[in-house]
Amino acid sequence: MGSTLRTNDASAPFKVLIVGGSYSGLAAAFNLSDLCLGKAARAAAGYDGQGGKGSPGGRGRRGGGGRGGRGGNGGRFATETEPIHAEITLVDERDGFYHVIGSPLVFADKAYADKAWVPYKEIPALQASPNIKTVHGSVTSVDMASKTAVITAAAAAGGAASTVEFDFIIVTAGLRRAFPVVPQSADKVAYLKEVTPHIEAVSTGKDGVLVVGGGAVGIEMAAELKLAQPHVKVTLAHSRNRLLSSEPLPDNLAEKTLEILKENGVEVLLEHRLQETRELDSGSKEVVFTNGHTLRADAVVVAISKSTPSTSFLPAEALDEEGLIKIQPNLFFPREVPNWDCALAGGDIVQWSGIKRCGRAMHHGYFSARNAHERMRELTFGATPQYQILQPVVPMIAIALGPSALAYQTGGDLSYGKDVAERFFNDDVGFEICWRIIGLGAKTEAKV
Repeated sequence: MGSTLRTNDASAPFKVLIVGGSYSGLAAAFNLSDLCLGKAARAAAGYDGQGGKGSPGGRGRRGGGGRGGRGGNGGRFATETEPIHAEITLVDERDGFYHVIGSPLVFADKAYADKAWVPYKEIPALQASPNIKTVHGSVTSVDMASKTAVITAAAAAGGAASTVEFDFIIVTAGLRRAFPVVPQSADKVAYLKEVTPHIEAVSTGKDGVLVVGGGAVGIEMAAELKLAQPHVKVTLAHSRNRLLSSEPLPDNLAEKTLEILKENGVEVLLEHRLQETRELDSGSKEVVFTNGHTLRADAVVVAISKSTPSTSFLPAEALDEEGLIKIQPNLFFPREVPNWDCALAGGDIVQWSGIKRCGRAMHHGYFSARNAHERMRELTFGATPQYQILQPVVPMIAIALGPSALAYQTGGDLSYGKDVAERFFNDDVGFEICWRIIGLGAKTEAKV
């Protein structure tokens, strides 16, 4: 990295482009905003510099912290710093923050669905931030050599394309997941129209609902549906002989998950691979499995999807064979990318150890902000950067199971019960916890 000083004042601010406005992107935006304004980063108070210790950890659609990192300064974070002029532009395909880890309950409860999507214009901290603006649209290409990006506005915002220059880019665009794992809409009005028919379909009928897929998504969909609609018969079918078979998790965790699901009234069918679904004249469906078993259901929810990284706009040298960004431990792009020292990435979109979790994403966003700010200080004042360094992360997970929850943490400790649900998810599938960790500001009715 070079150390040539550059002018930084109100007429020549650092232009920061953040691609993706979910857990990692919002964490990056707010913490970088704080630091550039000369304030303590809002996430700093929750860090003790002890590596893997911290707040609860869940999977990519679940849970709180679980940091798995350490500070290059030994965890001693400054409470204030020299102000730096910066303009932060956050671009997202959605018109607001969608609480992705709440999706299993979103698709079962209308009231919760309304709570889980908050337009950016209604987020108090964004309205109070003088150096952050949001753009409803997509980044369609990035030229790292010229440090420019093409932004295409969402259809609702006119759909026009424009080229913007940046001094720093932080990529937190996440993964593309299919319906009904997550809704596909780009604005809240369309989102509510999208999820309402699904909620109605799983809430009525005498033959119940079949959820296909015994990964974390399917498990939580079955559990949250049974919690929200206790009168509905809920069946979970999985093709393997144990739940969570695709995750690097121990058998006792899968066994306890199965036990809790059954205790909560969910019927579980293992070694049942879906073959076909037939529409019946009655309006219900006949489901046929490859083992010959059949059953009737009013609705079939396929909770299986191949998630793909949202990285098609990036240069190939930044990506691995799966399309994930090959970050360095300090979250900067690989060195073979032009201007790599102004580009960082975090969240589900990066190649890093551990199960993809929103806690990991928020942690990456915070470290991206700190390290971008350290580089700005180097360019502005000649200060030697003290970068935060990610450490390898062992598998950990937290799963919401209706009124209960299960957590598997660093060191292999397994815990479960209502107290675990309160700690990791509260009574709103972690909405208020994540809102507070990111620092989205005072908001009434955060809970359902």
